[in-house]
Amino acid sequence: MSFRLSAAALLVSAVATMPFQVAGATGLATCDSGPPEKWQSKEKLTEKLQAKGWEIRNVKVDGGCYEVYALDEKQERVEAYFHPVTLERVEIAAE
Repeated sequence: MSFRLSAAALLVSAVATMPFQVAGATGLATCDSGPPEKWQSKEKLTEKLQAKGWEIRNVKVDGGCYEVYALDEKQERVEAYFHPVTLERVEIAAE
């Protein structure tokens, strides 16, 4: 009986946490970006933002978007999302 109970508890906890483990996306922004072969490069986005005076700290993929950590032209810390095909900024609810 004890084994059945602990196995059931393990299964319930595994299923309960599953949505938080899928793809590691934060959910702040999502992009309908298509296949990665069609995306512009992270380097091109970095160059575009540096031309605007941004200091890029990190660029990664999150929710099908490029997520950028940087200091903007005002030297303020920024976490911003960009569509990987158009390189246009994607607004999030907090903005």
